[in-house]
Amino acid sequence: MISANEFRKGIAFEMDGNVYEIVDFQHVKPGKGAAFVRAKIKSLLDGTNKEMTFNPSEKFPQAHIETKEMQYLYNDGSFYYFMDQETFEQLTLDYQDVEDAMKFIKDNDFATIKFHSGKPFSVEPPNFVELKVTDTEPGIKGDTSSGATKPATVETGYTLNVPLFVGMDDIIRIDTRTGEYMSRV
Repeated sequence: MISANEFRKGIAFEMDGNVYEIVDFQHVKPGKGAAFVRAKIKSLLDGTNKEMTFNPSEKFPQAHIETKEMQYLYNDGSFYYFMDQETFEQLTLDYQDVEDAMKFIKDNDFATIKFHSGKPFSVEPPNFVELKVTDTEPGIKGDTSSGATKPATVETGYTLNVPLFVGMDDIIRIDTRTGEYMSRV
């Protein structure tokens, strides 16, 4: 059990049959009245965010989140297959479970999968990935001082804006948390 007074960023707890992670919190002690905890929480099962206030003495069961680094093997059109590197067991996930992460993961790449009570609920790519540009327009020579960008599609099908000097078959580094171009490799 964890009390609302012990809330910190990243702590997961169970409430109303759902599992929440604390995104942000603030202990508030008004001049008049009792203290309370204001928290922004994210549902780990459906991804929704909400802000709530808690009495500091409220207690909740702490959720045990297990994380595993697994290798993405392939997809057969409707399911995506991941393999545990320790046990070599395969995990099958639906497209809606992996939709956001698959923008940055190609065959044989590793992803972090989070589990609650043995059920996977989140697939996260590494923070930075290096992907090959498969489609982009040629840059206009001499137009580099303006800081202009152009759209580019990488090998996973994800499209992002890149500087004009990036060309076809270049390998670029992408920050998967923001989906933005970082540098050319």
